[in-house]
Amino acid sequence: MKILIVDDSIFSQKIIANLIKKQLQNALIYFAKDGDEGLEKYKSINPDYAFVDLLMPKITGEKLITLIKEYDANAKLIVVSADVQKSIKEELDSYGIVAFINKPFTEEKSKNICDLIRNDKNV
Repeated sequence: MKILIVDDSIFSQKIIANLIKKQLQNALIYFAKDGDEGLEKYKSINPDYAFVDLLMPKITGEKLITLIKEYDANAKLIVVSADVQKSIKEELDSYGIVAFINKPFTEEKSKNICDLIRNDKNV
């Protein structure tokens, strides 16, 4: 299973990756530091899931989500962000994201999302 983490914070990347690896030991985890690199990596590795931060330089997470969905309508995207505005969540839901997780990404949140991933029959 391939997982892409797109976040401009190296600290957040490491936290998310370490917690996912505890739950999904066989996962191959890739990183991108901004939306530009995230789109490029998404297209080159075709991950099973992508974790996307919203507040990033160059291309924002929201714009990245629209670009990924244009490229791959079936993309499985999980937003991990400190931006918890209701209007943002509602707008992102219209893109068909899998989940919206408020930062900080914790062990409990990791377990819940990894259970969801494990139960996905299309992976």
